[in-house]
Amino acid sequence: MEEVRLDKWLWAVRLFKTRGLAAKACEGGKVKAGERVLKASSDLRGGELIELPFAEGPGTRLVRVLALIDKRVGAPEARQACEDLTPSETLDLRKTWTEARALRQDGEQGRPTKKNRRDRSLFHGYGFD
Repeated sequence: MEEVRLDKWLWAVRLFKTRGLAAKACEGGKVKAGERVLKASSDLRGGELIELPFAEGPGTRLVRVLALIDKRVGAPEARQACEDLTPSETLDLRKTWTEARALRQDGEQGRPTKKNRRDRSLFHGYGFD
């Protein structure tokens, strides 16, 4: 196998839950290989360095293609097919974002209350003594 569709590979190595989500990420020109913008139908070759957004939340991830697969495989095989080169600053930002998102209680909907906003401000270091 010399080439694989980008959306198929992103799904197969478990970077996106569904192939449709992988294709949607490619739609807006957000997935790039160097300066080249990749479409979902772009052929992927081994050794390429891909910059793509996270499936949810802020930041972009940097991934190197190590193996070409077109069928969904288990997590250990998926880890061997790609190398994550995402900078640690981006991962720290994602961790903060995930923690802030977890502050929202299950079942909460809509606009946060005044108390919730204060709690979030304290969490981010903007609170009052």
